[in-house]
Amino acid sequence: MELTNEIKGKIIEGIKADRPNYTSNAKHATALGISAPVYTSLMQGKTDKQLSEASWYSVARRLGLSLRPEQEWHAVETATYEYLSKMLTACQEQSITGLVCDVPNIGKTFTARLYAKRHPHVAYIDCSQCKTKRQFIKTIAREIGLSTKGKYQDMYDDLVYNLRVMDRPLVILDEAGDLQNEAFIELKALFNATEYACGWFMMGADGLRAKIKRSIDCEKVGWAEILSRYGNKFNRVTPDNEKERLAFELEQAIQVASVNAPEWVDYKQLARKAGGLRRVYTEIMKERRYGRPESN
Repeated sequence: MELTNEIKGKIIEGIKADRPNYTSNAKHATALGISAPVYTSLMQGKTDKQLSEASWYSVARRLGLSLRPEQEWHAVETATYEYLSKMLTACQEQSITGLVCDVPNIGKTFTARLYAKRHPHVAYIDCSQCKTKRQFIKTIAREIGLSTKGKYQDMYDDLVYNLRVMDRPLVILDEAGDLQNEAFIELKALFNATEYACGWFMMGADGLRAKIKRSIDCEKVGWAEILSRYGNKFNRVTPDNEKERLAFELEQAIQVASVNAPEWVDYKQLARKAGGLRRVYTEIMKERRYGRPESN
């Protein structure tokens, strides 16, 4: 895709819209992976020779922007969206913890990303991309706008300090089951250091629940304490009964398809064919790009 001035303008609009989520321009620039002078120039509308093409797209990725018209997506307040949004709000406002372990493909990640985008002082962390202890701490630090250079202990101490002085921060840990053991133990230390000052929300699929239970059964150090700090309860939004769960998933798929499918598509049929939200997205993207009927 060609990097046009129109696309650059859209990215700058995204930067400006995201700015209120950070306490300073410097922290916002750090979170976006650009220097403070370049950030200032972009905010002033100067785009020529400020960033490489790869850097422009990197900023767009960090902001979660859809740069093609056919990729635009409208959020739908499904049961999953409402359930998780209430839990995330409670965790942030009260600086407490939350834990959700549920089946994949029901909108957990979409909801968490959207919540982080719409609320200040929220760091969304995809743990599948930062599995080790150092990567994990570095990613959280970067997401709240801190420098990740220097010694690990200094970075950790700066992270703890900032989480304690920020106004009701929240860290969302998605795909938490992918974290290595040492990263989980560091998570316990982070909670201890920021208790009642920072909200923590952990979520994943059924594999996360299995991993926690297995680690506790094997008496691995720290795991029982981790579960205790997250309420000793594996919350879920989907029904336990398989038939009811399938009906629940289909209803959500129909809701999302009704809002996002092109007008020439039978959205209910598309949802039934897809069978889940991720496939609904794929099918709608295919229809938007290739399925428009030819006009006479």
